Amino acid sequence: MPATTQTINYEYTDTFGGEANYSWVNRGEVKVTDKTSELAIVRRVKAAVGLNNVPCRKDNWGDMIVLYPYGHCSVLFIHPNY
Repeated sequence: MPATTQTINYEYTDTFGGEANYSWVNRGEVKVTDKTSELAIVRRVKAAVGLNNVPCRKDNWGDMIVLYPYGHCSVLFIHPNY
């Protein structure tokens, strides 16, 4: 069966007191196939927002992945667009 394309939306924003603040926000999307691994999705989104080679703490909230870059006051929300 051929792979289908899906859209992954993301929001990259600042934090205040450890919570998302949204005083600035970078929203976008990346296209992936349904066979793309979670690691590949995370790497593609991190590249889209300029966080290559930045270590992050990863939380999985069931319907979305949340990344907290170390040394940054920001948070990256990754969620599929079904």
